[in-house]
Amino acid sequence: MKIIESSRQVLVCQNRTCRKESAAKVLAAFQKLSPSEVEVVASSCLGQCGNGPMVLVLPEEVWYSGVCQEEVAAITEQHLRGGKPVERMLYRKFHRLSH
Repeated sequence: MKIIESSRQVLVCQNRTCRKESAAKVLAAFQKLSPSEVEVVASSCLGQCGNGPMVLVLPEEVWYSGVCQEEVAAITEQHLRGGKPVERMLYRKFHRLSH
């Protein structure tokens, strides 16, 4: 059996707290909109409870917090297709503003 590994992944937390914040809708939006070469993964807890839905883009280790379904298109176009993280949506605990 050959395992095909995607070089990029989008992890969308599906644990309790994030699910209460509509993480399932965020996951579905990423599954619908993401480029085919990007693997979208329903993840377990990412350890940032209370800031969700949490989204982690690998291998870059770019974190997004409080992502809503309507914001997935911006992340998909600007970051996944364009290579530039959406700065206004970054999780400030791990990413500082680059002013």
